[in-house]
Amino acid sequence: MAGAQQRVSPPQGEMVHSEVRIQRIIVRVPRMDVNPVASSRALPAITWVEKRTERCVPVASLAAVSITRPDSVDLMLAGGKRLRARLEDDCPTLDFYSGFYMKRTPDGMVCASRDSIRSRSGGRCRISSFRMLVPSR
Repeated sequence: MAGAQQRVSPPQGEMVHSEVRIQRIIVRVPRMDVNPVASSRALPAITWVEKRTERCVPVASLAAVSITRPDSVDLMLAGGKRLRARLEDDCPTLDFYSGFYMKRTPDGMVCASRDSIRSRSGGRCRISSFRMLVPSR
């Protein structure tokens, strides 16, 4: 019989078993308070200059986030470095004032033009680029 399909069943005595695991790992990055600690003498404000940097950063190095501009979030990394994650044009940072969440990726990195940050309210913004922040001289 041309074109007929035959149904294949497992051999008798053999059991077919399939298993699906869904694993969701979410990383929470808390907001850092930008109010300076009260002291007898106020420190001058730091002016940050953006420099080119890598396209990806290890998720494990993210320590905190600060909201300083409407189009980006500043990421504090373990070790004291600071990165600016620029967000896509249609994504204001207002939803990220209490921190943000991200899904952990298989490679353990967060990358511009690939990954997104998520607000607690469910909003999502794609990261368009990273810039290293260094104090101006």
